[in-house]
Amino acid sequence: MIRRMLIANRGEIALRVTRACRELGIEVVAPYSTADAGSAVVRLADAAVCIGPSRPSDSYLNIPNIIEAALRTGADAVHPGYGFLSEDPDFAEICADAGLVFVGPRPSVMAQLGDKALARGLMSRAGLPLLAGTTGAVNTVEEARTVADAVGYPVIVKAAAGGGGRGMTVVDDPRELAPRYLSTRSTAQAVFGDGTVYIERYLPHARHVEIQVLCDEHGAGVHLGERDCSVQRRHQKLIEEAPSSRLTPRLRAAMGEAAVHAAGAVGYTGAGTFEFLLDSDDNFYFMEVNARIQVEHPVTEMTTGIDLVQEQIRIASGLPLAVTQDTVTISGAAIECRINAEDPQRGFAPTPGIVETYRPPGGPWTRVDADCCAGHRVTPYYDSLLAKVVVWAPDRPQALARMQRALAEFEISGPGLSTTVDLHRAILADPVFRAGAHSTAFLDHLLTSRPPSAAVTRPSAAA
Repeated sequence: MIRRMLIANRGEIALRVTRACRELGIEVVAPYSTADAGSAVVRLADAAVCIGPSRPSDSYLNIPNIIEAALRTGADAVHPGYGFLSEDPDFAEICADAGLVFVGPRPSVMAQLGDKALARGLMSRAGLPLLAGTTGAVNTVEEARTVADAVGYPVIVKAAAGGGGRGMTVVDDPRELAPRYLSTRSTAQAVFGDGTVYIERYLPHARHVEIQVLCDEHGAGVHLGERDCSVQRRHQKLIEEAPSSRLTPRLRAAMGEAAVHAAGAVGYTGAGTFEFLLDSDDNFYFMEVNARIQVEHPVTEMTTGIDLVQEQIRIASGLPLAVTQDTVTISGAAIECRINAEDPQRGFAPTPGIVETYRPPGGPWTRVDADCCAGHRVTPYYDSLLAKVVVWAPDRPQALARMQRALAEFEISGPGLSTTVDLHRAILADPVFRAGAHSTAFLDHLLTSRPPSAAVTRPSAAA
């Protein structure tokens, strides 16, 4: 078993992994930037090492500093969390060369799946259905026009190395294809260091449904049901829930079995997420694989009772899965709301500042994953995620009521600081969402029909 784990990340996911390690009896090493010197994970870790200034390129993306911190503190493993270096095959290989166990799939598998155009081809050969489009790079405007004409508009131009909802552009009009193709390539090069793009058919009113899988090094694999991630802004998820109100038991089983089979076909090990789009006729299409723990993993933990991070660590230690498909039980309904330091009325612009008031919700079956407190400084250097509020209940209507209650309790404020709490309350109150009839186009429609500030009323102090 792993003895000492360096967590190559920050914020709530670093704290989440720390807690899993504690329960497994594993010591924790926390590398941190100067901006995070006072963070909870630094206080709780057995050892903490400053790896550089605030900018990610100087700290959390600085591989030599991270490896040195691991070796200097006697760590024997590295957990990358999500974001940053979590899906970087070069980082995983460097960890292995340094004698460190990397908690994740093998570098070669990660490299194949990290190129989303290449992954489409791999998954097609593994039997997963794809939307019409390319399984390789689109290198010129002329080639883009040929593909788009064959696929049919609307299409979406995607960065092959993209992630986190970035590097995607929808094209409805053939006249817009050339400039949007070129701008997406430029953005992909600037953000990901790789300007490769591909094209596929765009479904404007799809459901975004993802399947969580676990695969060990002994050839066993299971799926843990789905998460519905259809509430999005700019292709970035805001609310996730399980189970999806759209899936029948038969469709759930078909998607789960397809994901496990595809994972085995490419030799995947660890926790992974297979993302699909679901059309109006309940046909599902493969989008991409996330070769890491997901931001929304607590939703699955709440409905299955399985600690996904601990399972990641067990798999990385060479142990067999603690569950089989027959023993996986999905119970009740869970919802996660991502609370970001953003202003929905200004195009979700980040709002850095100081958190003066922080009172998270509590109560039965209510979980808050956060590394936040009064006095916490929200910097412009990192993702705007402040907290994840997750609730469980026996069914979806009760889960919606519990989440509304939890969000009404949540107090977080500070000078210049805006959050998405009220937006979440508006979404949960919307009849389309409550009926489970929403799609990936839902949030855009909600925001154009009524501003978030007018959609909900905060409970009074007296109440």
